[in-house]
Amino acid sequence: MIDFAWPNAFYLLPLPLLFWLLLPSARTQQEQALRVPFFEQWQRAQAREAVSKSNTHPIRTILAIVAWCFLVIAAARPEWTGEAVELPVSGRDLMIAVDLSGSMERPDFNLNGSQVDRLTVVKSVAGNFIERRVGDRIGLILFGKRAYVQTPLTFDLKTVRSMLDESVIGLAGKETAIGDAIGLAVKRLKERPKDSRVLILLTDGANTAGEVDPIQAASLAKEAGLKIYTIGVGADRMEVDSFFGSRTVNPSSDLDEKTLSGIANMTGGKYFRAKDTKGLAQIYQTLDTIEPIKSDSEIFRPKRQLFYWALFASLIVFSLIAFHNLLGSFVSRNQLVKKDA
Repeated sequence: MIDFAWPNAFYLLPLPLLFWLLLPSARTQQEQALRVPFFEQWQRAQAREAVSKSNTHPIRTILAIVAWCFLVIAAARPEWTGEAVELPVSGRDLMIAVDLSGSMERPDFNLNGSQVDRLTVVKSVAGNFIERRVGDRIGLILFGKRAYVQTPLTFDLKTVRSMLDESVIGLAGKETAIGDAIGLAVKRLKERPKDSRVLILLTDGANTAGEVDPIQAASLAKEAGLKIYTIGVGADRMEVDSFFGSRTVNPSSDLDEKTLSGIANMTGGKYFRAKDTKGLAQIYQTLDTIEPIKSDSEIFRPKRQLFYWALFASLIVFSLIAFHNLLGSFVSRNQLVKKDA
Protein backbone atom coordinates (compact mmCIF):
# COMPACT_ATOMS: atom_id res chain seq x y z
CA MET A 1 0.00 0.00 0.00
CA ILE A 2 1.22 3.51 -0.86
CA ASP A 3 0.58 6.40 1.53
CA PHE A 4 1.62 10.05 1.50
CA ALA A 5 3.36 11.54 4.53
CA TRP A 6 2.50 15.13 3.54
CA PRO A 7 -0.75 14.93 1.50
CA ASN A 8 -1.38 18.67 1.88
CA ALA A 9 1.31 19.20 -0.75
CA PHE A 10 -1.29 18.30 -3.42
CA TYR A 11 -2.88 21.71 -2.82
CA LEU A 12 0.07 23.09 -4.82
CA LEU A 13 -1.06 21.38 -8.04
CA PRO A 14 -3.14 24.33 -9.41
CA LEU A 15 -0.44 26.89 -8.54
CA PRO A 16 0.93 27.28 -12.14
CA LEU A 17 -2.64 27.73 -13.45
CA LEU A 18 -3.28 30.52 -10.92
CA PHE A 19 -0.09 32.29 -12.04
CA TRP A 20 -1.15 31.97 -15.67
CA LEU A 21 -4.61 33.42 -14.94
CA LEU A 22 -3.59 36.22 -12.56
CA LEU A 23 -0.31 37.52 -14.01
CA PRO A 24 -0.42 39.75 -17.15
CA SER A 25 0.88 38.23 -20.39
CA ALA A 26 3.94 39.65 -22.15
CA ARG A 27 3.34 42.07 -25.05
CA THR A 28 5.89 40.68 -27.43
CA GLN A 29 4.22 41.59 -30.72
CA GLN A 30 3.73 45.33 -29.91
CA GLU A 31 7.37 45.72 -28.92
CA GLN A 32 8.46 44.11 -32.17
CA ALA A 33 6.18 46.40 -34.20
CA LEU A 34 7.85 49.48 -32.72
CA ARG A 35 11.29 48.19 -33.50
CA VAL A 36 10.82 47.12 -37.15
CA PRO A 37 10.16 50.15 -39.33
CA PHE A 38 11.90 48.56 -42.32
CA PHE A 39 11.06 45.44 -44.27
CA GLU A 40 14.34 43.57 -43.62
CA GLN A 41 14.13 44.14 -39.90
CA TRP A 42 10.50 43.09 -40.01
CA GLN A 43 11.54 39.74 -41.50
CA ARG A 44 14.04 39.23 -38.70
CA ALA A 45 11.37 40.05 -36.11
CA GLN A 46 9.01 37.54 -37.71
CA ALA A 47 11.69 34.88 -37.37
CA ARG A 48 12.21 35.74 -33.71
CA GLU A 49 8.46 35.58 -33.19
CA ALA A 50 8.47 32.11 -34.71
CA VAL A 51 11.15 31.07 -32.21
CA SER A 52 9.07 32.55 -29.40
CA LYS A 53 5.97 30.67 -30.58
CA SER A 54 7.95 27.46 -30.84
CA ASN A 55 8.88 27.84 -27.17
CA THR A 56 5.19 27.62 -26.31
CA HIS A 57 4.66 24.43 -28.31
CA PRO A 58 1.83 22.23 -26.92
CA ILE A 59 4.30 19.39 -26.31
CA ARG A 60 6.36 21.61 -24.01
CA THR A 61 3.26 22.72 -22.16
CA ILE A 62 2.19 19.12 -21.59
CA LEU A 63 5.69 18.14 -20.45
CA ALA A 64 5.82 21.10 -18.05
CA ILE A 65 2.50 20.04 -16.52
CA VAL A 66 3.72 16.46 -16.11
CA ALA A 67 7.00 17.62 -14.54
CA TRP A 68 5.14 19.85 -12.09
CA CYS A 69 2.85 16.96 -11.10
CA PHE A 70 5.86 14.75 -10.39
CA LEU A 71 7.41 17.50 -8.26
CA VAL A 72 4.23 17.85 -6.21
CA ILE A 73 4.05 14.07 -5.77
CA ALA A 74 7.66 14.07 -4.53
CA ALA A 75 6.83 16.89 -2.10
CA ALA A 76 3.92 14.83 -0.74
CA ARG A 77 6.48 12.15 0.34
CA PRO A 78 5.00 8.89 -1.00
CA GLU A 79 5.77 5.87 1.19
CA TRP A 80 5.30 2.17 0.59
CA THR A 81 3.81 0.52 3.69
CA GLY A 82 4.36 -3.21 4.03
CA GLU A 83 2.24 -5.83 5.70
CA ALA A 84 1.89 -5.77 9.48
CA VAL A 85 4.68 -7.57 11.35
CA GLU A 86 4.11 -8.78 14.90
CA LEU A 87 6.98 -7.68 17.14
CA PRO A 88 7.23 -9.46 20.50
CA VAL A 89 7.83 -6.96 23.28
CA SER A 90 8.77 -8.06 26.77
CA GLY A 91 8.62 -4.57 28.18
CA ARG A 92 11.98 -5.34 29.80
CA ASP A 93 14.68 -2.67 29.81
CA LEU A 94 18.00 -4.47 30.00
CA MET A 95 21.37 -2.73 30.33
CA ILE A 96 24.59 -4.67 29.76
CA ALA A 97 27.73 -3.27 31.43
CA VAL A 98 31.05 -4.63 30.10
CA ASP A 99 34.45 -4.11 31.72
CA LEU A 100 37.10 -2.74 29.32
CA SER A 101 39.91 -2.40 31.86
CA GLY A 102 43.45 -3.50 31.06
CA SER A 103 43.06 -6.94 32.67
CA MET A 104 40.46 -7.90 30.06
CA GLU A 105 43.30 -8.44 27.57
CA ARG A 106 44.60 -11.43 29.56
CA PRO A 107 44.58 -14.47 27.18
CA ASP A 108 43.22 -17.14 29.51
CA PHE A 109 40.19 -18.23 27.44
CA ASN A 110 39.87 -20.65 24.54
CA LEU A 111 37.59 -19.91 21.59
CA ASN A 112 37.27 -22.28 18.62
CA GLY A 113 40.59 -23.91 19.49
CA SER A 114 42.53 -20.66 19.84
CA GLN A 115 43.83 -18.91 22.94
CA VAL A 116 42.17 -15.48 23.10
CA ASP A 117 41.72 -12.64 25.57
CA ARG A 118 38.70 -12.26 27.80
CA LEU A 119 37.10 -9.42 25.86
CA THR A 120 37.09 -11.44 22.63
CA VAL A 121 35.10 -14.21 24.33
CA VAL A 122 32.72 -11.69 25.91
CA LYS A 123 32.04 -10.12 22.52
CA SER A 124 31.21 -13.52 21.03
CA VAL A 125 29.03 -14.90 23.84
CA ALA A 126 27.36 -11.65 24.94
CA GLY A 127 26.80 -10.72 21.29
CA ASN A 128 24.82 -13.92 20.73
CA PHE A 129 22.86 -13.22 23.91
CA ILE A 130 21.97 -9.72 22.65
CA GLU A 131 20.69 -11.10 19.33
CA ARG A 132 18.42 -13.55 21.17
CA ARG A 133 16.73 -10.80 23.18
CA VAL A 134 14.19 -9.90 20.49
CA GLY A 135 11.52 -7.75 22.13
CA ASP A 136 13.76 -6.32 24.87
CA ARG A 137 15.14 -2.81 24.89
CA ILE A 138 18.89 -3.30 25.20
CA GLY A 139 21.43 -0.71 26.25
CA LEU A 140 25.23 -0.99 26.46
CA ILE A 141 27.52 0.54 29.11
CA LEU A 142 31.29 0.31 28.76
CA PHE A 143 33.41 1.03 31.81
CA GLY A 144 37.04 1.20 32.82
CA LYS A 145 38.33 4.15 34.80
CA ARG A 146 35.06 5.83 33.83
CA ALA A 147 31.68 4.55 32.71
CA TYR A 148 30.02 5.54 29.42
CA VAL A 149 26.71 4.78 27.74
CA GLN A 150 27.82 3.36 24.42
CA THR A 151 24.28 2.58 23.27
CA PRO A 152 21.05 3.88 24.88
CA LEU A 153 18.06 1.59 25.31
CA THR A 154 16.89 0.46 21.90
CA PHE A 155 15.13 -2.35 20.03
CA ASP A 156 17.90 -2.21 17.40
CA LEU A 157 19.84 -5.25 18.58
CA LYS A 158 22.15 -5.27 15.56
CA THR A 159 23.44 -1.82 16.46
CA VAL A 160 23.99 -2.82 20.09
CA ARG A 161 26.01 -5.87 19.04
CA SER A 162 27.95 -3.83 16.50
CA MET A 163 28.91 -1.28 19.17
CA LEU A 164 30.02 -4.11 21.47
CA ASP A 165 32.12 -5.66 18.68
CA GLU A 166 33.79 -2.31 18.02
CA SER A 167 34.79 -1.78 21.66
CA VAL A 168 38.49 -2.09 22.53
CA ILE A 169 40.40 -2.59 25.75
CA GLY A 170 41.38 0.67 27.39
CA LEU A 171 38.69 2.68 25.60
CA ALA A 172 37.34 3.86 28.97
CA GLY A 173 40.63 3.66 30.83
CA LYS A 174 42.76 0.85 32.30
CA GLU A 175 41.19 0.79 35.78
CA THR A 176 37.78 -0.51 36.91
CA ALA A 177 34.88 1.70 38.07
CA ILE A 178 32.17 -0.83 38.96
CA GLY A 179 30.26 1.61 41.18
CA ASP A 180 30.11 4.26 38.45
CA ALA A 181 28.78 1.69 35.96
CA ILE A 182 25.97 0.72 38.34
CA GLY A 183 25.19 4.37 39.09
CA LEU A 184 24.99 5.15 35.38
CA ALA A 185 22.61 2.23 34.82
CA VAL A 186 20.39 3.48 37.66
CA LYS A 187 20.32 6.92 36.08
CA ARG A 188 19.37 5.51 32.68
CA LEU A 189 16.69 3.13 33.98
CA LYS A 190 15.06 5.14 36.75
CA GLU A 191 12.36 6.49 34.42
CA ARG A 192 11.44 3.04 33.13
CA PRO A 193 8.78 0.71 34.69
CA LYS A 194 10.11 -0.79 37.94
CA ASP A 195 9.32 -4.41 37.14
CA SER A 196 11.38 -4.35 33.95
CA ARG A 197 14.72 -2.86 35.07
CA VAL A 198 17.62 -5.29 34.71
CA LEU A 199 21.39 -4.80 34.66
CA ILE A 200 23.91 -7.48 33.66
CA LEU A 201 27.36 -6.40 34.85
CA LEU A 202 30.44 -8.28 33.66
CA THR A 203 33.90 -7.69 35.10
CA ASP A 204 37.15 -9.54 35.80
CA GLY A 205 38.48 -7.50 38.70
CA ALA A 206 37.71 -5.29 41.67
CA ASN A 207 36.61 -1.68 41.95
CA THR A 208 39.77 0.44 41.63
CA ALA A 209 38.40 3.75 40.33
CA GLY A 210 35.31 5.91 40.12
CA GLU A 211 33.38 8.26 42.35
CA VAL A 212 30.83 5.78 43.75
CA ASP A 213 31.45 2.77 45.96
CA PRO A 214 29.93 -0.42 44.42
CA ILE A 215 27.93 -1.32 47.55
CA GLN A 216 26.54 2.22 47.80
CA ALA A 217 25.64 2.08 44.11
CA ALA A 218 23.91 -1.27 44.70
CA SER A 219 21.91 0.33 47.51
CA LEU A 220 20.75 3.04 45.12
CA ALA A 221 19.88 0.36 42.57
CA LYS A 222 17.80 -1.48 45.16
CA GLU A 223 15.83 1.69 45.96
CA ALA A 224 15.26 2.25 42.23
CA GLY A 225 14.01 -1.32 41.74
CA LEU A 226 16.95 -2.29 39.53
CA LYS A 227 17.83 -5.98 39.57
CA ILE A 228 21.54 -6.66 38.98
CA TYR A 229 23.10 -9.89 37.72
CA THR A 230 26.89 -9.89 38.13
CA ILE A 231 29.32 -12.06 36.18
CA GLY A 232 32.95 -12.59 37.20
CA VAL A 233 35.07 -13.72 34.26
CA GLY A 234 38.55 -15.22 34.19
CA ALA A 235 40.18 -18.63 34.42
CA ASP A 236 41.39 -19.93 37.79
CA ARG A 237 44.45 -21.66 36.34
CA MET A 238 46.88 -20.54 33.64
CA GLU A 239 50.32 -21.72 32.56
CA VAL A 240 52.88 -18.92 32.15
CA ASP A 241 56.55 -19.00 31.14
CA SER A 242 59.14 -17.88 33.65
CA PHE A 243 62.92 -17.94 34.10
CA PHE A 244 62.68 -21.35 35.74
CA GLY A 245 60.23 -22.77 33.18
CA SER A 246 56.45 -22.78 33.06
CA ARG A 247 54.42 -22.37 36.22
CA THR A 248 50.75 -22.33 37.13
CA VAL A 249 49.18 -19.08 38.31
CA ASN A 250 45.69 -17.83 39.12
CA PRO A 251 44.94 -15.05 36.58
CA SER A 252 41.76 -14.12 38.46
CA SER A 253 43.37 -13.34 41.80
CA ASP A 254 42.16 -9.75 41.59
CA LEU A 255 38.52 -10.72 41.08
CA ASP A 256 36.42 -9.39 43.97
CA GLU A 257 33.78 -12.11 44.12
CA LYS A 258 32.59 -11.04 47.57
CA THR A 259 31.57 -7.57 46.35
CA LEU A 260 30.01 -8.89 43.14
CA SER A 261 27.98 -11.44 45.10
CA GLY A 262 26.89 -8.77 47.58
CA ILE A 263 25.71 -6.47 44.76
CA ALA A 264 23.62 -9.26 43.23
CA ASN A 265 22.09 -10.40 46.54
CA MET A 266 21.24 -6.85 47.61
CA THR A 267 19.29 -6.12 44.42
CA GLY A 268 17.54 -9.47 44.03
CA GLY A 269 19.82 -10.72 41.29
CA LYS A 270 22.42 -13.46 41.19
CA TYR A 271 26.20 -13.79 40.93
CA PHE A 272 27.77 -16.07 38.29
CA ARG A 273 31.36 -17.20 37.85
CA ALA A 274 32.64 -17.80 34.30
CA LYS A 275 35.97 -19.66 34.18
CA ASP A 276 35.86 -20.61 30.50
CA THR A 277 33.94 -19.95 27.28
CA LYS A 278 31.48 -22.77 27.83
CA GLY A 279 30.72 -21.56 31.34
CA LEU A 280 30.09 -18.01 30.15
CA ALA A 281 27.73 -19.26 27.43
CA GLN A 282 25.80 -21.30 30.01
CA ILE A 283 25.45 -18.23 32.22
CA TYR A 284 23.80 -16.24 29.44
CA GLN A 285 21.51 -19.18 28.67
CA THR A 286 20.53 -19.22 32.36
CA LEU A 287 19.80 -15.50 32.17
CA ASP A 288 17.49 -16.20 29.23
CA THR A 289 15.56 -18.55 31.52
CA ILE A 290 15.54 -16.27 34.55
CA GLU A 291 14.49 -13.21 32.56
CA PRO A 292 12.20 -14.65 29.83
CA ILE A 293 11.35 -12.70 26.70
CA LYS A 294 7.83 -13.84 25.86
CA SER A 295 5.01 -11.38 26.62
CA ASP A 296 2.74 -8.97 24.76
CA SER A 297 3.38 -7.98 21.16
CA GLU A 298 3.20 -4.82 19.07
CA ILE A 299 2.27 -4.37 15.42
CA PHE A 300 4.94 -2.86 13.18
CA ARG A 301 4.52 -1.89 9.52
CA PRO A 302 7.78 -1.42 7.60
CA LYS A 303 7.92 1.71 5.44
CA ARG A 304 10.05 2.58 2.44
CA GLN A 305 10.42 6.08 1.00
CA LEU A 306 9.44 6.48 -2.69
CA PHE A 307 9.67 10.26 -3.18
CA TYR A 308 13.03 10.02 -4.97
CA TRP A 309 11.38 8.12 -7.85
CA ALA A 310 8.94 10.99 -8.47
CA LEU A 311 11.79 13.50 -8.14
CA PHE A 312 13.88 11.56 -10.64
CA ALA A 313 10.92 11.42 -13.07
CA SER A 314 10.47 15.20 -12.84
CA LEU A 315 14.15 15.75 -13.62
CA ILE A 316 13.85 13.54 -16.71
CA VAL A 317 10.79 15.47 -17.94
CA PHE A 318 12.51 18.82 -17.35
CA SER A 319 15.48 17.51 -19.32
CA LEU A 320 13.16 16.63 -22.21
CA ILE A 321 11.73 20.17 -22.13
CA ALA A 322 15.23 21.66 -22.24
CA PHE A 323 16.21 19.40 -25.13
CA HIS A 324 13.01 20.31 -27.02
CA ASN A 325 13.77 24.03 -26.51
CA LEU A 326 17.30 23.64 -27.81
CA LEU A 327 16.10 21.69 -30.81
CA GLY A 328 13.41 24.28 -31.62
CA SER A 329 15.89 27.15 -31.30
CA PHE A 330 18.36 25.36 -33.59
CA VAL A 331 15.71 24.78 -36.28
CA SER A 332 14.48 28.38 -36.09
CA ARG A 333 17.99 29.81 -36.41
CA ASN A 334 18.66 27.67 -39.44
CA GLN A 335 15.50 29.01 -41.02
CA LEU A 336 16.57 32.59 -40.22
CA VAL A 337 20.00 32.03 -41.77
CA LYS A 338 18.41 30.65 -44.96
CA LYS A 339 16.13 33.70 -45.24
CA ASP A 340 19.05 36.09 -44.80
CA ALA A 341 20.99 34.26 -47.50
